[in-house]
Amino acid sequence: MAWHPVSQACLQILYLFLIDIRGLKLMKIRKGKLTKWKDERGFGFIRPQDGSQEVFLHISDIKDLARRPQEGDIIYYHVVTENGKMRACNASIVGAKSKRGSSSKAKRKYPFPTWEVLLLSILPLTGAIHFALITTNPIPLMLYLVMSLVTFALYAEDKSRAKRGKWRISEQTLHLCEFAGGWLGGFIAQRKLRHKSIKSSYQIVFWAIVVIHTAFWIVFWIDWLFLDKGLIKEFFEALSVQIKVALLNPDINLS
Repeated sequence: MAWHPVSQACLQILYLFLIDIRGLKLMKIRKGKLTKWKDERGFGFIRPQDGSQEVFLHISDIKDLARRPQEGDIIYYHVVTENGKMRACNASIVGAKSKRGSSSKAKRKYPFPTWEVLLLSILPLTGAIHFALITTNPIPLMLYLVMSLVTFALYAEDKSRAKRGKWRISEQTLHLCEFAGGWLGGFIAQRKLRHKSIKSSYQIVFWAIVVIHTAFWIVFWIDWLFLDKGLIKEFFEALSVQIKVALLNPDINLS
């Protein structure tokens, strides 16, 4: 059956119209709840308000990102289809201030926490300096200085990655550096960069590390001033031997 040219043109116009209508339907603003969010990887899933299939959301598709998304956030978004899969785009978090609205806050410079740093570091640093002078063993002092610089740099890099929506540095890595002596640098970064200073689960582990280090140096001073002055010295001498053996013979099992 041959179609009249006018009929064919009408059918083509109708087809294009239906495609446009479908596109408009997909691009309409939708609303949903962020039910899953993997912050370190920068993606999650939105449960649409109408109960339909969950939609993938990447952090790079959130406009005017003023803060990191959290599970339970209400999201406005559009939907696009790629390779047969739907994902959200042009998304925004309900109730979160835009970057433009918080630009003045973002540019604020936080002062160096001088008195807090002095208060926290007086026992560890004076103990490490005293130990280095008496025993000619600078390892504790060097650990505090070097690891604090390393930890501060890791905090700064992690915050930069968070802003850019990149792969994050794991909290386990940050805590390991803090435990190795970099907790003072971590504290300065929290106050100066305003990073990792609110999350309660992180703060619990961080302050536990601070307490462990402080308690160690309290024991050091008690031993040095009132006891036989040998307990801490023996500990560090044994630690130095273990480190030297590990460096010279990495294949030896020290356990």
